[in-house]
Amino acid sequence: MKVLVLGAGVVGVTTAYELARDGHDVTVIDRCEGPGLETSFANGGQLSWDHGAPLAGPGVMQKALKWLGKRDAPLLFRLRLDPVLWSWTLNFIANCAESAYWRNAEPLLRLALFARERLHIIAKTEAIAFDHRHGGILGLYQDARELDRDVDAIRSWREFGGSRTALGHEGCIELEPSLKLSSFTIAGGIHTPNDESGDCFAFTQQLASCAETLGVNFRWNTTVKGLHREGERITHAITDRGDEDADIFVLALGSYSPLMMKGLDLKLPIYPAKGYSCTVPVLNDAMAPQLSITSNAHKLVFSRIGNSLRIAGMLELNGYDTELVEARAHLTLSSAIKLFPRACTPDHATYWTGLRPLTPDSLPIVGHAKQPNLLLNTGHGMLGWTLAAGTARIVADLARNHAPEVDITGLGWERFA
Repeated sequence: MKVLVLGAGVVGVTTAYELARDGHDVTVIDRCEGPGLETSFANGGQLSWDHGAPLAGPGVMQKALKWLGKRDAPLLFRLRLDPVLWSWTLNFIANCAESAYWRNAEPLLRLALFARERLHIIAKTEAIAFDHRHGGILGLYQDARELDRDVDAIRSWREFGGSRTALGHEGCIELEPSLKLSSFTIAGGIHTPNDESGDCFAFTQQLASCAETLGVNFRWNTTVKGLHREGERITHAITDRGDEDADIFVLALGSYSPLMMKGLDLKLPIYPAKGYSCTVPVLNDAMAPQLSITSNAHKLVFSRIGNSLRIAGMLELNGYDTELVEARAHLTLSSAIKLFPRACTPDHATYWTGLRPLTPDSLPIVGHAKQPNLLLNTGHGMLGWTLAAGTARIVADLARNHAPEVDITGLGWERFA
């Protein structure tokens, strides 16, 4: 089959690779000049198979209200006359109920564990080097009550097949000795030992090269404007360089996916969530973390990328604004210096911002659209790097009319209908 993949981030590139391995004639279109140059470029690096959880959950809206008006808030709503945002927010609030949280958590973990299996296969098959680190993710808590609440939930995660271990203050420092000089209060933590981290950008670029050797054709500097439908099928993609036809189309444009659905009788509830990251050289290896760390209080992650420390997080709902606000970007580094005071300095820090495609229930949208030859692989939120290999394999199976290897119940657009 002739397949056109729209988007060359980690999700689109991994999908193109899987499709090519199945023998399809694959073309990828992206507006950038190379793979992984937008949301996949400088993310937090975490492969949070067990650590990942729905953003929508009990207590989230109370925190958001508390943070309103604070420029340093981890979660920032930019109040604006945006009907799409308000509709999305109402749906998000509904998913914050505890029953909804656990309903969403189970398929998210199921998909993540499948993605782990698939990424390991790809990395081994193609011998991709991407600063792959094992040893897990350590989630740190300053608030003992929040820690107790999440410790109580560990049994439920284990019932779903996850692996989580609670640690006290001393246990956290024993596991990650670089924390002993931290000026942050550490009430305790939760360790997910099977989680990993790595350089998403390096992975995406190398896998794109592997895909090219399999015959994938990448068309750079080409902007998709929309999709043309005739009857019940998509006939071609409309781009600024002409029309592109195919037998099957895969939508993997992240935050921009909803803009492609005009005239297709389907609205995708995906909203762009702006995040920031800082990458800074490590000055003292012994004082820098070896594990990937999540600070639950600050909604930041810390990962080693080679000889650098990557700090990423924050969440800002402000439409498609991609301006790098220096005051917010600098919060990432200031938090790192407090947590790891001898690991790095502000010198030579580089900052980045990007848009994560967030759905109200924190699950990606994967599967057939209303048109049978349009496949959706989008809405991964902050877990694109974590889930990409799994959703790519699912889409490749659907393209050849095979049942996916993992249950995809609850991942389709129909759940929002």
